[in-house]
Amino acid sequence: MATQERVIPWLLATDPGVAWQVQRDLLDEPENVWSGQRHRVETEGWGAELLSHQDADGQWAGAAFWAAGFTREDWEREGQPWTATCWALAQLREFGLDPASPSARRTVELVGANSRWEEGDQPYWEGEVEECINGRTVADGAYFGVDVAPMVERLVGELQPDGGWNCERSNGSVRSSFDSTINVLEGLAEFERTSGGTPASRAARAAGEEYLLERRLFRRLSDGRVVDPEYLQPASPHRWRYDVVRALDYFRSAATLDGRRPDPRLAEAADIVRGLRWPDGRWRSERTVRGRSWLTMDAGVGQPSPWITLKALRVLRWLDA
Repeated sequence: MATQERVIPWLLATDPGVAWQVQRDLLDEPENVWSGQRHRVETEGWGAELLSHQDADGQWAGAAFWAAGFTREDWEREGQPWTATCWALAQLREFGLDPASPSARRTVELVGANSRWEEGDQPYWEGEVEECINGRTVADGAYFGVDVAPMVERLVGELQPDGGWNCERSNGSVRSSFDSTINVLEGLAEFERTSGGTPASRAARAAGEEYLLERRLFRRLSDGRVVDPEYLQPASPHRWRYDVVRALDYFRSAATLDGRRPDPRLAEAADIVRGLRWPDGRWRSERTVRGRSWLTMDAGVGQPSPWITLKALRVLRWLDA
């Protein structure tokens, strides 16, 4: 209890995007309390800083996915850039920028009018070609009030035989990936949360969840081995990458859609998350995702991470309840 009493004030003091979710998910404050904190995302802290980097045409870094002018040499030297429009929108969604705010409404309109995907030149809100990208675009669009039903229908049709998704499907892959599947699941859940979903989208979401649950969120179905050691090392921001904290937080959030109790197959991943907690009650960033970014929200690998701590606390609270 003493540790928790130190961690909660630390989280509340971090940033409005973290604080309002602490009030809602950990302190059970009523909406009239946490909504005031949420409104600050537009004008203060990380949300305001990210909005300050927006281009006049509504994009970030002059592009949908890649930063304008980014070269192969830049990639080899720095890693993938995280400054373009799709990454900024996903970050604002995670911060909880109010979809009804002037900044959000303006952004949705301008991005729809001016941003086009580098792969195929499609208008932004029509989606790209990869499932991983379209999963996030569905999540962002649904959250910010865009009609993403055509993208959802496409994702439903791209479900792999084993129950998940893989952005390498167009290159011949017939097996799902954890990374692609979590991105699509988050999109389908947001679509269902804002629109009610469709029978087909709900069935696809259930299939994707079963794909992860059968594998205990991180194991191979064939031999039970860990698929990727990095899945057990949470990072923030996670970008397109999968880890057990992200997956557990998805299942926690998705459970609010249909009132389900935690599936017993989440237990092993939850134990791993418990084991990553430090004696001071916080969680560290276990790895970093290289590349250009507008914001620095964590102090680095091995240092306390507000986002990972928030997500881990609310996941364990849900599981232990």
